[in-house]
Amino acid sequence: MQVPHNSVVVVADGRKMLFLRNEGDAEYPNLIVETAQEKPNPATRDQATDASGAASSTQSGPGAPAVAQNGSNHAQGGGAQFAPSRGSFEQTDFHQLEEDRFAAEVADLLKKRALKNDFESLIIIAPPKTLGEMRKHYHKEVSQRLTGELDKDLTGHPIPDIEQALLSA
Repeated sequence: MQVPHNSVVVVADGRKMLFLRNEGDAEYPNLIVETAQEKPNPATRDQATDASGAASSTQSGPGAPAVAQNGSNHAQGGGAQFAPSRGSFEQTDFHQLEEDRFAAEVADLLKKRALKNDFESLIIIAPPKTLGEMRKHYHKEVSQRLTGELDKDLTGHPIPDIEQALLSA
């Protein structure tokens, strides 16, 4: 992938973000760190205070089993019997919610910088899930300047590895 001179390369995941600017040319990028941010995001078990909930439902109203005078669940006339149903709610994944929120914040930062004409060309590198979440929040100015996306997790990699991944893409 060509990385035009002075283009911005954003490397992000659900909790880390690097803003890089290409000081080199399209064939030999020289990425320089402009901004780096890391947001703490503990595991869900450290953020949650309660286990997942459960719901129970008993039937009442029309179509519900009648209760005989003697208190049994057997209706006069032998109708069908219904057992109470129980359901459960999945535990909220607070860790994933925070990663999605961070991806939206990165997209908002891109919007602000695009509206200030801070860059003409933008390349985003992020894991597929983060990239998908960021796409939901792209402003049209960001989309118009987007020259490439790479769905890889490179936030923990050194700059030369990021430059090589871009050239290989």
